[in-house]
Amino acid sequence: MPKRRSRVFSRGFKLAAVRRMMAGENVSALSRELQVLRKDLYYWRSRFRAGGPEALRGKGRPRKADAIPMKAKEPPGDVEAAREHIAELERKIGQQQVELDFFRQALRRFEGARQRKAEPGVPPSTRSSKR
Repeated sequence: MPKRRSRVFSRGFKLAAVRRMMAGENVSALSRELQVLRKDLYYWRSRFRAGGPEALRGKGRPRKADAIPMKAKEPPGDVEAAREHIAELERKIGQQQVELDFFRQALRRFEGARQRKAEPGVPPSTRSSKR
């Protein structure tokens, strides 16, 4: 059985089709006219709604011309909010480390006191549960 070769559509083609769908054109008629499966039209529309025109790029690795550096995408307000959030999380980690050190030291003291009393001839630190 020969391998079926799928057509590759440009972003502009997909965008035009989605805009026509959203304008109210009949999807079945549009599908026949453009010779595209209806499920592909609905898929493109959902991608467009989720991420705008940028989400309509083809599958696979983007070309270098289409690639946008990560820093150019981030709005300045979001970066500052992220830095504040990171600082808050670092403060919480510091507080947790202080508490962890406190409980480790308390556990060492408790185990040390308990071990000394467990020597032969010394009564155990707690009474027996037998009455």
